[in-house]
Amino acid sequence: MSSSDKIALFIDGANLYASTRALGFDIDYKRLLSEFQSRGTLLRAFYYTATIEDQESSSMRPLIDWLDYNGYTVVTKVSKEFIDASGRRKVKGNMSIELAIDAMRLAEHIDQMVLFSGDGDFRSLVEAVQRRGVRVTVISTIASHPPMIADELRRQADVFTELTELQAKIARNPSERPPPRPREVRYRPEQVPDRETNAALKGNDSVFEK
Repeated sequence: MSSSDKIALFIDGANLYASTRALGFDIDYKRLLSEFQSRGTLLRAFYYTATIEDQESSSMRPLIDWLDYNGYTVVTKVSKEFIDASGRRKVKGNMSIELAIDAMRLAEHIDQMVLFSGDGDFRSLVEAVQRRGVRVTVISTIASHPPMIADELRRQADVFTELTELQAKIARNPSERPPPRPREVRYRPEQVPDRETNAALKGNDSVFEK
């Protein structure tokens, strides 16, 4: 990345949480923000998370509030739990459509898109953003068992960064008091996408204006 590049971060909260948990460390979101601010002009840092309805006012709220007051644009929606025809518990609360809408709206204003996710559903989005002249870095891990990144997404990215390579720069010091543990909707391949909720953009939206 060039120091003059305009950068935007797109963090799939549930996917990143599952990845770092598999690797055995926690993210220090203040350090993460500082790391990418040092790499160029950071226009926006989006964090996407779905919460289970009865957890909205408890476990996720401290993390969401902290991020919201410390440089992140937080996009949330309440997910729904249901029992399918086979009697299995499933969660409806995928945030991929919100992330995709924001990425496409911001694409003409940035040089670099950094996507924290390994979800293969984002391959088409990455390709569409690249066609607009944006260089895309995908950050996930192949060091976990199984790997958290889909092969098709890794191949589509201009740059793939292994999470363990960033650990020293963005991990929370284990000796520090741990942040509130987010009881997010866990990343599960069998989740049913919810395509009905539009993106909730926050903060100064002047970067979207021509």
